[in-house]
Amino acid sequence: MTIIQPDLSVFETLESEVRSYCRSWPTVFDRARGSRMFDEDGHEYLDFFAGAGSLNYGHNNPVLKRALIDYLERDGVTHGLDMSTTAKRAFLEAFQNLVLRPRDLPYKVMFPGPTGTNAVESALKLARKVKGREAIVSFTNAFHGMSLGSLAVTGNAFKRAGAGIPLVHGTPMPFDHYFDGQVPDFLWFERLLEDQGSGLNQPAAVIVETVQGEGGINVARPEWLRALADLCRRRDMLLIVDDIQMGCGRTGAFFSFEEAGIVPDIVTVSKSISGYGLPMSLCLFKPELDVWEPGEHNGTFRGNNPAFVTAAAALETYWSDGSAMEKQTRARGEQIEQALISVTEENLADVKEYRGRGLVWGLEFHEKERAGRVAQRAFELGLLIETSGPESEVVKLLPALTITPDELDEGLRTLARAVRETV
Repeated sequence: MTIIQPDLSVFETLESEVRSYCRSWPTVFDRARGSRMFDEDGHEYLDFFAGAGSLNYGHNNPVLKRALIDYLERDGVTHGLDMSTTAKRAFLEAFQNLVLRPRDLPYKVMFPGPTGTNAVESALKLARKVKGREAIVSFTNAFHGMSLGSLAVTGNAFKRAGAGIPLVHGTPMPFDHYFDGQVPDFLWFERLLEDQGSGLNQPAAVIVETVQGEGGINVARPEWLRALADLCRRRDMLLIVDDIQMGCGRTGAFFSFEEAGIVPDIVTVSKSISGYGLPMSLCLFKPELDVWEPGEHNGTFRGNNPAFVTAAAALETYWSDGSAMEKQTRARGEQIEQALISVTEENLADVKEYRGRGLVWGLEFHEKERAGRVAQRAFELGLLIETSGPESEVVKLLPALTITPDELDEGLRTLARAVRETV
Protein backbone atom coordinates (compact mmCIF):
# COMPACT_ATOMS: atom_id res chain seq x y z
CA MET A 1 0.00 0.00 0.00
CA THR A 2 1.40 3.37 -1.05
CA ILE A 3 0.98 5.97 1.69
CA ILE A 4 1.21 9.67 0.91
CA GLN A 5 2.91 11.55 3.73
CA PRO A 6 0.03 13.14 5.66
CA ASP A 7 0.02 16.64 7.08
CA LEU A 8 0.77 16.08 10.76
CA SER A 9 2.09 19.57 11.45
CA VAL A 10 -0.64 20.75 13.82
CA PHE A 11 -0.34 17.59 15.92
CA GLU A 12 3.43 17.85 16.06
CA THR A 13 3.56 21.55 16.92
CA LEU A 14 0.51 21.99 19.16
CA GLU A 15 -0.24 18.64 20.76
CA SER A 16 1.79 17.41 23.72
CA GLU A 17 4.71 15.02 23.33
CA VAL A 18 2.78 12.57 25.51
CA ARG A 19 0.85 11.27 22.48
CA SER A 20 1.74 7.68 21.63
CA TYR A 21 -0.54 5.64 19.35
CA CYS A 22 -0.30 8.24 16.60
CA ARG A 23 3.47 7.71 16.51
CA SER A 24 2.96 4.05 15.63
CA TRP A 25 0.31 4.86 13.04
CA PRO A 26 1.48 8.08 11.31
CA THR A 27 -1.61 8.91 9.31
CA VAL A 28 -4.76 10.98 9.81
CA PHE A 29 -7.84 8.79 10.25
CA ASP A 30 -11.12 10.13 8.94
CA ARG A 31 -13.86 7.50 9.21
CA ALA A 32 -14.47 3.96 10.38
CA ARG A 33 -17.08 1.22 10.11
CA GLY A 34 -17.05 -2.25 11.62
CA SER A 35 -13.47 -3.53 11.60
CA ARG A 36 -12.24 -1.04 9.00
CA MET A 37 -10.69 2.40 9.40
CA PHE A 38 -9.94 4.85 6.61
CA ASP A 39 -7.52 7.74 6.58
CA GLU A 40 -8.16 11.09 4.92
CA ASP A 41 -6.51 9.88 1.70
CA GLY A 42 -8.83 6.90 1.48
CA HIS A 43 -6.37 4.19 2.52
CA GLU A 44 -8.07 1.28 4.27
CA TYR A 45 -6.86 -0.39 7.46
CA LEU A 46 -8.12 -3.57 9.09
CA ASP A 47 -8.43 -2.90 12.81
CA PHE A 48 -7.01 -5.49 15.23
CA PHE A 49 -6.87 -2.88 17.98
CA ALA A 50 -10.54 -2.01 18.56
CA GLY A 51 -9.90 1.14 20.55
CA ALA A 52 -7.72 -0.79 23.04
CA GLY A 53 -10.76 -2.98 23.69
CA SER A 54 -13.33 -0.17 23.77
CA LEU A 55 -14.95 -1.20 20.48
CA ASN A 56 -15.88 -4.84 20.99
CA TYR A 57 -18.82 -4.36 18.60
CA GLY A 58 -16.81 -2.52 15.96
CA HIS A 59 -16.69 1.10 14.81
CA ASN A 60 -20.01 2.88 14.33
CA ASN A 61 -22.03 -0.26 14.89
CA PRO A 62 -25.24 0.51 12.94
CA VAL A 63 -27.66 -0.76 15.62
CA LEU A 64 -25.99 1.23 18.38
CA LYS A 65 -25.62 4.28 16.14
CA ARG A 66 -29.32 4.25 15.30
CA ALA A 67 -30.26 4.08 18.98
CA LEU A 68 -27.93 6.99 19.77
CA ILE A 69 -29.14 9.17 16.89
CA ASP A 70 -32.78 8.57 17.80
CA TYR A 71 -32.07 9.52 21.42
CA LEU A 72 -30.22 12.72 20.47
CA GLU A 73 -32.83 13.73 17.92
CA ARG A 74 -35.57 13.63 20.55
CA ASP A 75 -33.44 15.82 22.86
CA GLY A 76 -32.79 13.05 25.35
CA VAL A 77 -30.81 14.09 28.42
CA THR A 78 -27.10 14.17 27.62
CA HIS A 79 -25.53 15.16 30.93
CA GLY A 80 -27.18 13.94 34.10
CA LEU A 81 -24.65 13.59 36.93
CA ASP A 82 -26.29 10.85 39.04
CA MET A 83 -29.85 12.01 38.44
CA SER A 84 -32.43 9.39 37.54
CA THR A 85 -33.09 9.38 33.80
CA THR A 86 -34.94 7.16 31.38
CA ALA A 87 -31.64 6.27 29.69
CA LYS A 88 -30.03 5.19 32.96
CA ARG A 89 -33.12 3.18 33.90
CA ALA A 90 -33.14 1.37 30.56
CA PHE A 91 -29.47 0.47 30.95
CA LEU A 92 -29.83 -0.72 34.55
CA GLU A 93 -32.82 -2.88 33.65
CA ALA A 94 -31.01 -4.39 30.67
CA PHE A 95 -27.87 -5.01 32.72
CA GLN A 96 -29.85 -6.64 35.49
CA ASN A 97 -32.00 -8.80 33.20
CA LEU A 98 -29.37 -9.79 30.61
CA VAL A 99 -26.14 -9.90 32.59
CA LEU A 100 -26.56 -10.12 36.36
CA ARG A 101 -29.65 -12.32 36.80
CA PRO A 102 -28.72 -15.01 34.25
CA ARG A 103 -25.37 -15.40 36.06
CA ASP A 104 -26.90 -15.21 39.54
CA LEU A 105 -24.62 -12.28 40.38
CA PRO A 106 -25.84 -10.12 43.28
CA TYR A 107 -23.98 -6.91 42.49
CA LYS A 108 -24.98 -3.34 43.19
CA VAL A 109 -24.02 -0.95 40.37
CA MET A 110 -22.02 2.23 40.90
CA PHE A 111 -21.25 4.81 38.20
CA PRO A 112 -17.92 6.24 39.43
CA GLY A 113 -16.88 8.34 36.44
CA PRO A 114 -16.26 7.90 32.73
CA THR A 115 -12.96 6.00 32.61
CA GLY A 116 -11.51 2.70 33.74
CA THR A 117 -9.17 4.26 36.25
CA ASN A 118 -12.18 5.99 37.87
CA ALA A 119 -13.67 2.55 38.46
CA VAL A 120 -10.41 1.22 39.91
CA GLU A 121 -10.01 4.21 42.21
CA SER A 122 -13.54 3.74 43.54
CA ALA A 123 -12.95 0.00 44.04
CA LEU A 124 -9.77 0.61 46.04
CA LYS A 125 -11.41 3.35 48.09
CA LEU A 126 -14.43 1.15 48.85
CA ALA A 127 -12.27 -1.84 49.87
CA ARG A 128 -10.28 0.33 52.28
CA LYS A 129 -13.46 1.86 53.71
CA VAL A 130 -15.08 -1.55 54.26
CA LYS A 131 -12.04 -3.21 55.83
CA GLY A 132 -10.53 -0.21 57.58
CA ARG A 133 -7.09 -1.05 56.18
CA GLU A 134 -4.79 0.64 53.67
CA ALA A 135 -2.76 -2.12 52.02
CA ILE A 136 -3.76 -3.50 48.61
CA VAL A 137 -2.07 -6.48 46.98
CA SER A 138 -1.63 -6.49 43.20
CA PHE A 139 0.42 -8.64 40.82
CA THR A 140 3.55 -8.49 38.74
CA ASN A 141 2.99 -6.95 35.28
CA ALA A 142 -0.44 -5.63 36.30
CA PHE A 143 -1.93 -2.52 34.73
CA HIS A 144 -4.89 -0.78 36.35
CA GLY A 145 -4.83 2.82 35.15
CA MET A 146 -2.92 6.10 35.16
CA SER A 147 -4.26 7.95 38.21
CA LEU A 148 -2.27 7.68 41.44
CA GLY A 149 -4.24 4.94 43.20
CA SER A 150 -4.33 2.84 40.05
CA LEU A 151 -0.62 3.41 39.40
CA ALA A 152 0.16 2.22 42.93
CA VAL A 153 -1.18 -1.22 41.97
CA THR A 154 0.34 -1.19 38.46
CA GLY A 155 3.57 -3.05 37.75
CA ASN A 156 5.04 -1.23 34.75
CA ALA A 157 8.08 0.77 35.91
CA PHE A 158 7.81 3.35 33.10
CA LYS A 159 4.18 4.18 33.89
CA ARG A 160 4.80 4.20 37.64
CA ALA A 161 7.68 6.64 37.22
CA GLY A 162 5.32 9.14 35.61
CA ALA A 163 3.59 9.66 38.95
CA GLY A 164 6.46 11.81 40.20
CA ILE A 165 5.77 10.90 43.84
CA PRO A 166 6.05 7.71 45.92
CA LEU A 167 3.29 5.22 45.18
CA VAL A 168 2.29 3.73 48.50
CA HIS A 169 0.06 1.13 50.13
CA GLY A 170 0.42 -1.34 47.25
CA THR A 171 2.35 -4.63 47.42
CA PRO A 172 3.02 -6.76 44.32
CA MET A 173 2.86 -10.55 44.34
CA PRO A 174 3.81 -13.03 41.59
CA PHE A 175 1.14 -13.49 38.90
CA ASP A 176 0.36 -16.96 37.58
CA HIS A 177 3.33 -18.54 35.72
CA TYR A 178 5.70 -15.84 37.04
CA PHE A 179 8.11 -18.56 38.25
CA ASP A 180 7.34 -20.89 35.31
CA GLY A 181 5.66 -23.42 37.58
CA GLN A 182 8.75 -23.96 39.72
CA VAL A 183 7.22 -22.44 42.86
CA PRO A 184 3.88 -23.49 44.38
CA ASP A 185 1.11 -20.96 43.82
CA PHE A 186 0.88 -18.25 46.52
CA LEU A 187 3.76 -19.70 48.56
CA TRP A 188 5.32 -16.27 49.04
CA PHE A 189 1.97 -14.54 49.59
CA GLU A 190 0.82 -17.04 52.25
CA ARG A 191 4.16 -16.91 54.05
CA LEU A 192 4.09 -13.11 54.27
CA LEU A 193 0.54 -13.18 55.63
CA GLU A 194 1.48 -15.74 58.29
CA ASP A 195 4.78 -14.16 59.37
CA GLN A 196 4.38 -11.37 61.93
CA GLY A 197 7.83 -10.17 60.94
CA SER A 198 7.21 -9.97 57.19
CA GLY A 199 6.39 -6.27 57.18
CA LEU A 200 3.23 -6.84 55.13
CA ASN A 201 0.30 -5.04 56.66
CA GLN A 202 -2.92 -7.03 56.56
CA PRO A 203 -4.35 -6.15 53.11
CA ALA A 204 -7.83 -4.79 52.59
CA ALA A 205 -8.06 -6.37 49.16
CA VAL A 206 -6.35 -8.08 46.27
CA ILE A 207 -6.80 -6.69 42.75
CA VAL A 208 -6.22 -8.92 39.72
CA GLU A 209 -6.74 -9.17 35.96
CA THR A 210 -7.69 -12.64 34.73
CA VAL A 211 -5.75 -11.86 31.55
CA GLN A 212 -3.12 -9.15 31.78
CA GLY A 213 -3.58 -7.17 28.57
CA GLU A 214 -1.04 -4.36 28.87
CA GLY A 215 1.24 -6.69 30.83
CA GLY A 216 1.80 -8.98 27.84
CA ILE A 217 -1.32 -11.17 27.43
CA ASN A 218 -0.57 -13.22 30.53
CA VAL A 219 -3.46 -15.65 31.06
CA ALA A 220 -4.25 -16.83 34.59
CA ARG A 221 -5.37 -20.43 34.89
CA PRO A 222 -8.87 -21.01 36.28
CA GLU A 223 -7.42 -23.09 39.13
CA TRP A 224 -5.04 -20.24 40.04
CA LEU A 225 -7.95 -17.80 40.17
CA ARG A 226 -9.99 -20.20 42.31
CA ALA A 227 -7.06 -20.60 44.70
CA LEU A 228 -6.72 -16.82 44.89
CA ALA A 229 -10.43 -16.42 45.68
CA ASP A 230 -10.09 -19.06 48.40
CA LEU A 231 -7.03 -17.31 49.85
CA CYS A 232 -8.94 -14.03 50.00
CA ARG A 233 -11.81 -15.69 51.84
CA ARG A 234 -9.53 -17.39 54.36
CA ARG A 235 -7.50 -14.26 55.03
CA ASP A 236 -10.35 -11.75 55.21
CA MET A 237 -9.35 -9.84 52.07
CA LEU A 238 -11.73 -8.59 49.38
CA LEU A 239 -11.16 -9.86 45.84
CA ILE A 240 -11.32 -7.19 43.13
CA VAL A 241 -11.31 -8.35 39.51
CA ASP A 242 -10.33 -5.64 37.04
CA ASP A 243 -12.41 -6.57 34.00
CA ILE A 244 -11.99 -3.25 32.23
CA GLN A 245 -10.32 -4.64 29.09
CA MET A 246 -11.18 -8.34 29.38
CA GLY A 247 -14.86 -7.97 30.25
CA CYS A 248 -17.87 -7.37 27.99
CA GLY A 249 -17.25 -10.64 26.16
CA ARG A 250 -13.59 -10.23 25.25
CA THR A 251 -12.59 -13.68 26.56
CA GLY A 252 -15.88 -15.36 25.59
CA ALA A 253 -18.23 -15.06 28.57
CA PHE A 254 -19.48 -11.59 29.46
CA PHE A 255 -17.17 -11.47 32.49
CA SER A 256 -13.71 -12.96 32.16
CA PHE A 257 -13.88 -14.59 35.61
CA GLU A 258 -16.90 -16.75 34.76
CA GLU A 259 -14.76 -19.58 33.41
CA ALA A 260 -13.07 -19.94 36.80
CA GLY A 261 -16.41 -20.18 38.60
CA ILE A 262 -15.60 -17.43 41.08
CA VAL A 263 -17.69 -14.48 42.29
CA PRO A 264 -15.40 -11.52 43.09
CA ASP A 265 -16.39 -9.12 45.82
CA ILE A 266 -15.82 -6.13 43.52
CA VAL A 267 -15.58 -5.91 39.72
CA THR A 268 -14.48 -2.95 37.61
CA VAL A 269 -15.89 -2.58 34.09
CA SER A 270 -15.30 0.07 31.43
CA LYS A 271 -14.01 0.24 27.83
CA SER A 272 -16.70 -1.69 25.89
CA ILE A 273 -19.52 -1.39 28.41
CA SER A 274 -20.89 1.58 26.41
CA GLY A 275 -20.54 -0.49 23.25
CA TYR A 276 -19.80 2.52 21.09
CA GLY A 277 -16.55 3.91 22.42
CA LEU A 278 -18.33 6.47 24.61
CA PRO A 279 -16.78 7.04 28.07
CA MET A 280 -18.47 4.95 30.74
CA SER A 281 -17.42 2.77 33.65
CA LEU A 282 -18.98 0.68 36.40
CA CYS A 283 -17.89 -0.47 39.81
CA LEU A 284 -19.88 -3.56 40.81
CA PHE A 285 -19.88 -4.91 44.35
CA LYS A 286 -21.76 -7.24 46.65
CA PRO A 287 -24.69 -5.53 48.43
CA GLU A 288 -23.15 -5.87 51.90
CA LEU A 289 -20.22 -3.72 50.73
CA ASP A 290 -22.46 -0.78 49.82
CA VAL A 291 -21.38 1.38 52.75
CA TRP A 292 -21.02 4.64 50.84
CA GLU A 293 -22.48 7.84 52.22
CA PRO A 294 -24.40 9.88 49.59
CA GLY A 295 -21.91 11.87 47.55
CA GLU A 296 -18.88 10.30 49.24
CA HIS A 297 -17.52 9.38 45.83
CA ASN A 298 -18.76 11.27 42.80
CA GLY A 299 -17.81 12.71 39.43
CA THR A 300 -19.25 15.32 37.08
CA PHE A 301 -19.38 12.98 34.09
CA ARG A 302 -20.61 9.79 35.75
CA GLY A 303 -24.01 10.34 34.13
CA ASN A 304 -23.07 10.03 30.44
CA ASN A 305 -26.58 9.29 29.18
CA PRO A 306 -25.66 8.75 25.51
CA ALA A 307 -23.36 5.97 26.75
CA PHE A 308 -26.26 4.45 28.71
CA VAL A 309 -28.28 4.40 25.48
CA THR A 310 -25.65 2.58 23.43
CA ALA A 311 -24.81 0.29 26.35
CA ALA A 312 -28.42 -0.85 26.65
CA ALA A 313 -28.63 -1.35 22.89
CA ALA A 314 -25.43 -3.42 22.93
CA LEU A 315 -26.73 -5.69 25.69
CA GLU A 316 -30.09 -6.18 23.99
CA THR A 317 -28.48 -6.85 20.61
CA TYR A 318 -25.63 -9.14 21.59
CA TRP A 319 -26.41 -10.63 25.00
CA SER A 320 -30.14 -11.38 24.95
CA ASP A 321 -29.84 -14.77 23.25
CA GLY A 322 -27.92 -16.76 25.83
CA SER A 323 -24.51 -17.98 24.79
CA ALA A 324 -24.52 -17.12 21.06
CA MET A 325 -21.98 -14.29 21.36
CA GLU A 326 -19.78 -16.35 23.67
CA LYS A 327 -19.73 -19.27 21.21
CA GLN A 328 -18.93 -16.97 18.31
CA THR A 329 -16.05 -15.37 20.20
CA ARG A 330 -14.60 -18.74 21.13
CA ALA A 331 -14.82 -19.87 17.50
CA ARG A 332 -13.02 -16.73 16.32
CA GLY A 333 -10.43 -17.34 19.02
CA GLU A 334 -9.80 -20.84 17.71
CA GLN A 335 -9.30 -19.33 14.27
CA ILE A 336 -6.63 -17.00 15.66
CA GLU A 337 -4.95 -19.81 17.58
CA GLN A 338 -4.63 -21.97 14.48
CA ALA A 339 -3.06 -19.08 12.58
CA LEU A 340 -0.60 -18.42 15.41
CA ILE A 341 0.33 -22.10 15.47
CA SER A 342 1.21 -21.80 11.77
CA VAL A 343 3.22 -18.62 12.36
CA THR A 344 5.09 -20.33 15.20
CA GLU A 345 5.86 -23.45 13.14
CA GLU A 346 7.14 -21.26 10.31
CA ASN A 347 9.34 -19.23 12.66
CA LEU A 348 10.35 -21.80 15.28
CA ALA A 349 13.67 -20.11 16.01
CA ASP A 350 12.12 -16.69 16.51
CA VAL A 351 8.71 -17.11 18.20
CA LYS A 352 8.99 -17.61 21.94
CA GLU A 353 5.31 -18.20 22.66
CA TYR A 354 1.73 -17.43 21.66
CA ARG A 355 -1.02 -17.21 24.26
CA GLY A 356 -4.54 -15.92 24.76
CA ARG A 357 -8.23 -16.55 25.34
CA GLY A 358 -11.29 -15.69 23.28
CA LEU A 359 -10.39 -12.69 21.14
CA VAL A 360 -7.29 -11.47 22.94
CA TRP A 361 -3.99 -13.02 21.87
CA GLY A 362 -0.31 -12.28 22.10
CA LEU A 363 2.69 -13.36 20.04
CA GLU A 364 6.04 -13.07 21.82
CA PHE A 365 9.45 -13.22 20.19
CA HIS A 366 12.84 -14.13 21.64
CA GLU A 367 14.18 -10.85 20.27
CA LYS A 368 12.11 -8.29 22.17
CA GLU A 369 12.44 -5.51 19.57
CA ARG A 370 10.94 -7.76 16.91
CA ALA A 371 7.37 -7.14 18.08
CA GLY A 372 7.66 -3.42 17.33
CA ARG A 373 9.02 -4.10 13.86
CA VAL A 374 6.20 -6.55 13.16
CA ALA A 375 3.59 -4.00 14.24
CA GLN A 376 5.21 -1.32 12.08
CA ARG A 377 5.31 -3.57 9.02
CA ALA A 378 1.70 -4.62 9.63
CA PHE A 379 0.67 -0.95 9.57
CA GLU A 380 2.46 -0.51 6.24
CA LEU A 381 0.46 -3.50 4.98
CA GLY A 382 -2.86 -2.06 6.22
CA LEU A 383 -3.27 -3.79 9.59
CA LEU A 384 -3.53 -1.99 12.94
CA ILE A 385 -1.98 -3.94 15.82
CA GLU A 386 -0.20 -2.76 18.95
CA THR A 387 2.43 -4.22 21.25
CA SER A 388 2.22 -4.92 24.96
CA GLY A 389 4.35 -6.21 27.79
CA PRO A 390 6.83 -4.39 30.05
CA GLU A 391 9.27 -4.02 27.15
CA SER A 392 6.70 -3.97 24.32
CA GLU A 393 7.88 -7.44 23.43
CA VAL A 394 4.47 -8.95 22.60
CA VAL A 395 2.37 -8.39 19.47
CA LYS A 396 -1.18 -7.94 20.77
CA LEU A 397 -4.25 -8.99 18.79
CA LEU A 398 -7.51 -7.39 19.94
CA PRO A 399 -10.03 -7.47 17.07
CA ALA A 400 -13.71 -6.61 17.47
CA LEU A 401 -15.97 -9.44 18.61
CA THR A 402 -18.11 -8.73 15.53
CA ILE A 403 -15.27 -9.23 13.05
CA THR A 404 -16.18 -11.67 10.28
CA PRO A 405 -14.21 -14.90 9.69
CA ASP A 406 -13.04 -13.54 6.33
CA GLU A 407 -11.81 -10.29 7.87
CA LEU A 408 -10.08 -12.22 10.62
CA ASP A 409 -8.39 -14.48 8.07
CA GLU A 410 -7.30 -11.44 6.06
CA GLY A 411 -5.72 -9.83 9.10
CA LEU A 412 -4.00 -13.03 10.19
CA ARG A 413 -2.49 -13.48 6.72
CA THR A 414 -1.22 -9.91 6.92
CA LEU A 415 0.26 -10.60 10.35
CA ALA A 416 2.03 -13.71 9.05
CA ARG A 417 3.46 -11.68 6.18
CA ALA A 418 4.64 -8.96 8.59
CA VAL A 419 6.41 -11.59 10.69
CA ARG A 420 7.98 -13.08 7.56
CA GLU A 421 9.21 -9.73 6.33
CA THR A 422 10.82 -8.60 9.60
CA VAL A 423 13.25 -11.47 10.08
